[in-house]
Amino acid sequence: MSSYPQAYIDYLIYFHAERDYFECHEVMEEYWKEHPGDPLALCYVGLIQIAVALYHQRRNNLKGAQKMMASAINNLTNDGMLALGLDPVVLKKLLQERLSQMSNSNTNYEDLNLPLTDTELVSECVKRCTESSLHWQCQSDFSNTFVIHKHKLRDRSSVIAEREQSRMTKAQQRGRTS
Repeated sequence: MSSYPQAYIDYLIYFHAERDYFECHEVMEEYWKEHPGDPLALCYVGLIQIAVALYHQRRNNLKGAQKMMASAINNLTNDGMLALGLDPVVLKKLLQERLSQMSNSNTNYEDLNLPLTDTELVSECVKRCTESSLHWQCQSDFSNTFVIHKHKLRDRSSVIAEREQSRMTKAQQRGRTS
């Protein structure tokens, strides 16, 4: 049994084996919101921002990518990265290099691998990938337009319905307190 949150392991698999940065963002954001007092919260935000930055960069939205990457660099703490089995020195260097690349519109997108130091965590991720017929540290598949443009192509009907229900509930509550 891993000492890491399942959401973090899922994040790593989406990140390295599927290059589905949108799902990285979704799974970590959900976990982060459900655990508001978690001492690693700021690092979770940084991980979310790395995924969003790479999602934007791969789609050639360099301004959005730069903004997210700069925020990620600021939010990732050395202690948090160590607690998540990441090499803080190497990760910060990789992110700074990527941020510099993003300022050059002639630079093509390249996948980035997070520098994991916990061999048991890597073994667990590789095992899960093998069980799911995925390849750890695969390359982005640019022909998979659904993954590349997921925020535009995914089914949002449940999110829209949930927001509408929340809006109606708040309106009813305001009506009772007036």
